[in-house]
Amino acid sequence: MRKVWRRLVAVGFRLLYNELAWLYDPVSWAVSLGRWRAWQQTALSCLPSTGRVLEVGCGPGHLLADLAAAGYRAVGLDLSSAMLRLARRRVLRHRLPASLCRGRAEVLPFAAGTFDAVVLTFPTPFVYDPAWIEQLVRVLAPGGRLVIVETASFSRRNAALSGLEWLYRITGQRGPVPDLPGMLRRAGLNARRAVAEVDDTAVGLILADTSVLLPSS
Repeated sequence: MRKVWRRLVAVGFRLLYNELAWLYDPVSWAVSLGRWRAWQQTALSCLPSTGRVLEVGCGPGHLLADLAAAGYRAVGLDLSSAMLRLARRRVLRHRLPASLCRGRAEVLPFAAGTFDAVVLTFPTPFVYDPAWIEQLVRVLAPGGRLVIVETASFSRRNAALSGLEWLYRITGQRGPVPDLPGMLRRAGLNARRAVAEVDDTAVGLILADTSVLLPSS
């Protein structure tokens, strides 16, 4: 029964990222009680002040547009053609100079040392794939920074929030995960966890760097 449920959840996510991509924004708003964009934007303060930034899994392009508006040379990568269409419309509508590319995180179609930073928000389990981590290390320039917005949780509890936590659990968004900072360290990066406060929520981040030793948390 558990295997069947996991397959159903996987189908649901696949539809949300592809055929039902137009529902992604309202669903994200609903499951975060309107905080999804603020959670995403915690990544911005962790990036270097300038440079070329790759967003892996750019989805409908909200953070990509933020990056371009902030003056970064922004590149968005996603496997979903539907998401890339939404992202393209967004950056064109706001006349922002962002580039888009369809591809897999495990086979990044960029030259070595291309990016000053790589950012991901609420990524799927590909982030634990050694092939992806190898690609990440390859495309980061010396001194480059990785920023992952990994999780978010509510500080208070009520019936609605308890329902959301239940939804997160049954869809696999809660529970034990591999030690990603440890995997990044073994790949040669200096990595740590950090927490950003957004209203009544705590956003869990992973920060990693190719050269500067970060303090442990």
